[in-house]
Amino acid sequence: MISIGGIIGAGLFVGSSASIAAAGPAIVVSYLITGTLVLLVMRMLGEMAMSLPTVRSFTEFARAGLGPWAGFVAGWLYWYFWMIVVPVEAIAGANILHAWVPLPAGLLGCGLMAAMTVVNLMSARSYGEFEFWFSSIKVAAIIAFIAIAAAYACGWTSPHGPTFGNLTSRGGFMPHGVVSVLAGAVTVYFSLTGAEIITVAAAESAEPARAVARLTSSIIVRILTFYVGSIFLIVAVLPWNSIRIGDSPFTRALTHMHFAWAGAAMDVIILTAVLSCLNSAFYVCSRVLFVLAEHGDAPQALIQLNCRRVPVKSVLLCALAGIAGILAAVTAPQRVFAFLVDASGALMVFIYMIVAVAHVRLRRNRERAGDPPPALTMWLFPWASYAAIAGMAAVLIAMAFTPSLAGDLHVSLIALAVAILAYLGVRACRAGAAARAPAG
Repeated sequence: MISIGGIIGAGLFVGSSASIAAAGPAIVVSYLITGTLVLLVMRMLGEMAMSLPTVRSFTEFARAGLGPWAGFVAGWLYWYFWMIVVPVEAIAGANILHAWVPLPAGLLGCGLMAAMTVVNLMSARSYGEFEFWFSSIKVAAIIAFIAIAAAYACGWTSPHGPTFGNLTSRGGFMPHGVVSVLAGAVTVYFSLTGAEIITVAAAESAEPARAVARLTSSIIVRILTFYVGSIFLIVAVLPWNSIRIGDSPFTRALTHMHFAWAGAAMDVIILTAVLSCLNSAFYVCSRVLFVLAEHGDAPQALIQLNCRRVPVKSVLLCALAGIAGILAAVTAPQRVFAFLVDASGALMVFIYMIVAVAHVRLRRNRERAGDPPPALTMWLFPWASYAAIAGMAAVLIAMAFTPSLAGDLHVSLIALAVAILAYLGVRACRAGAAARAPAG
């Protein structure tokens, strides 16, 4: 449920409208392509979790395979990515609440931040409990939608019989050609990232390695079922070109099927999804900071735990950063906040690639040492691993040649360069401090 909470958010319930508009019914293929890439990465994580049971975080596999620089760069980029998600989701939730509560969106966003801060200060168990119920509502809603839409698409509840003709009746299955399907895969990629959250949360469970290994493959299959199944039924139930960008295609489909309560119900579900994703992002930010501090890549004060084993200072620092993001969104939405969102565009691709390369190196080292393989291993190694790396490289290339995404890639490259330069600066300071330290 924690992984589902990190992935199934406003990106599925609302953001999928832009993907459908760009690729038509063939967006289903885009989801399958992207889902396969994420599935391969998660399988690599499962193998590394079994062979390195002491590693506490997703990005720390990069440190184990490629050295301190990779742990520093991947860790801070990962924190930055989720730190951007926090104010984005808070503002999205505030905008929904604004329709019901006549208060400024910025104030409502800060209120949501305060609520999530309290939840994350309680304990990991409290966070998990909240996330379980948030995610349960989303999962129940998607399953109910799939059942309702399947009955309609098959003609059981439709007044005009089966509606699968919508898949090809408006310009064909690929109305904008194969290129649009590949470009759609680039957009969809960012919606499907987040399953790796289990490696962060599992560190606080009784058997971290077993938990990660058991969930890495199964969780993405479940998520793909929700994503692909629901999107396929949406484009089967109604013409794809009737979906307007920015509106929820779920609401549009339910309204088309003559459910008068669709709008109000989806507002509640989308708000739940936003709060769930906000809760997950908040948790990940604080725990990643904690792990960075453990390795000396962040201030040592962030290591301190309270009696409930919660890194309070890390949580509060994330709360302050989230509030700063909300204020930026309110005061300068077209400048500061837009820049931050653009800068997060390709970061998860960079991080996943670093971790995938680390997996290949760790596997080679283990084979050279003659160590026995763990209980869970990567499929078709090394070719499947190379295919995943090549696929992610293709995503970056596609971004570079897609006008609407090229700017995001360029700003993300700046963020990557800043992280590398920061590591070089920290390393130089450490070397200087070591040289000045008295011998003995």
